[in-house]
Amino acid sequence: MNNEEAGLFVKRYAAGQATPEEHAAFEQWIHEQPLARVQSLLDEYTLLLEQHPVWLPANRELLERMLRDMDHQQPARIVSLPWWKRKRMLAAGIALLLAATSYTIWQQHTFHKHGSVAAVADIPAGSNRATLQLADGTTISLDSTGAIGAATPSHVMKITAGLLQYDPQRSDGAAVYNTLTTPRGGQYRLVLQDGTRVWLNAASSIRFPVAFNGNDRTVEVTGEAYFEVAPQAAQPFIVKAGHMQINVLGTHFAVSAYPDETQLRTTLVEGKVAVSSGNHTLQLTPGQQSLLSKGNDAFTVRTVDTDQEMAWKDGRFIFNGNIRDIMPQLERWYDIQVEYEGNISNQAFIGDISRNENLSEVLKILEFTGDIHFKSTNRKIIVTP
Repeated sequence: MNNEEAGLFVKRYAAGQATPEEHAAFEQWIHEQPLARVQSLLDEYTLLLEQHPVWLPANRELLERMLRDMDHQQPARIVSLPWWKRKRMLAAGIALLLAATSYTIWQQHTFHKHGSVAAVADIPAGSNRATLQLADGTTISLDSTGAIGAATPSHVMKITAGLLQYDPQRSDGAAVYNTLTTPRGGQYRLVLQDGTRVWLNAASSIRFPVAFNGNDRTVEVTGEAYFEVAPQAAQPFIVKAGHMQINVLGTHFAVSAYPDETQLRTTLVEGKVAVSSGNHTLQLTPGQQSLLSKGNDAFTVRTVDTDQEMAWKDGRFIFNGNIRDIMPQLERWYDIQVEYEGNISNQAFIGDISRNENLSEVLKILEFTGDIHFKSTNRKIIVTP
């Protein structure tokens, strides 16, 4: 078992899906960790518990349950261990659990002593912000409290708490289109006239009719959006993104079509969709993701972790890739510019981090979990080995 597999074990264990063989492999992995390192981690963990008695009750419970299960599965072996091996086992389990869940109070303590990203500007996380453009060209600024200094349009039922909701009773003769756009560092939710729910990620947009009166329900997307489509078999739902089209009846899926990325991605969570480009059409099943390179009409398909793909919608970053995969997400959410210096490795980073954390905390976690460093100038972050 390597570090990546150990991180996946914790996730499977928390979900009650880990097998006895995985338990055994994880325990072996624990015993292989350097003793000096994990003893130091245990000392830090003990100090943190003294300073923060209400810290991480849920994760402390998970760790204690994990250790109890190991005791129960192999009592003779565990009970007979010398104290230093039990200490080593506990500390390694703590270190893994913290790395997998990325809670920042532990990270703050560690990096106040050892970190090299303290000089990174403390850039706050993104927030609920968007611009609504009406059919006549009028624009309305939206934030978490609603419309800023503008009257609510007649076809809008609600603007509140980062949510824009259209009137389900609205029925216009001619198609009237609005466009909702999020900036870098912004996100917003939308409920269309038919009841379809849409989550817009940072630096994204959706163009849509205020009422669906035709034979289909067509919207256009740039950037990243997640859809929970209201079922209407007689009126198919269609999403256009670049040179790709997604045909839907009633389903949960996400589309990523950022102009600065080389591929268009469609990820199916529930139901069925058919993606098409040119003469090529591909039907997805839940858990599958289609990839379409720009300038190419041929799709490829792969199986993905939908929790990871949809994490942004739920206010999380779930990382499982190299640093060049990760940093574009941070660029858009924190409205920063990223540059790379030196020979940056393709090491995999695995972590689960709240999108509400300031940028400095996220970078601390990435520094700790991999051989990578950061420095900053204003809103430019430079990644170095």
